[in-house]
Parts: sequence; C-alpha cells; structure tokens
Amino acid sequence: MRKSFYEYLMTERNPDSHSEIAEFANNAFFDNLFPKHTNDFDLVSKYLEENASYLPSMTIFDEAWNKYLEYLD
Repeated sequence: MRKSFYEYLMTERNPDSHSEIAEFANNAFFDNLFPKHTNDFDLVSKYLEENASYLPSMTIFDEAWNKYLEYLD
C-alpha cells in the first residue's frame, strides 16, 4: 500500500535539525488535525494553508511534496 504524505513526512522528523522540512515534520507530528491518511495534494495543501500557522511558507510544503513523490518512485 502506498504511504500517505504524513507517513513520509514523519521520516523527515529530526528534533536536532534546523532544516525547514525537518521543522515542518516536527511540527506536523504535534498537529492532531493534520490529514494523516491521504496522499491527495489538494487536500493537504488546503489544510496547511488554512490551519498550519507553524508552516512559514508553502514553498516548504512544495519541497516536501516533491521529495515525497521521489520517495514513492
């Protein structure tokens, strides 16, 4: 079964890293409402735009999504 974006993002968690994607992953881990079981770009993007004050730029999400797509290949 294909991993959800959230499942992939959790592989990027690293509390000792200051990379933008690691910080995004660390914060998403504590976001109880994050859409954890989907791989739908539009659904995750809309959620982040409307609810994720911890994400300073959607460019970080775009970079993480591209890494996710590479991971799936």
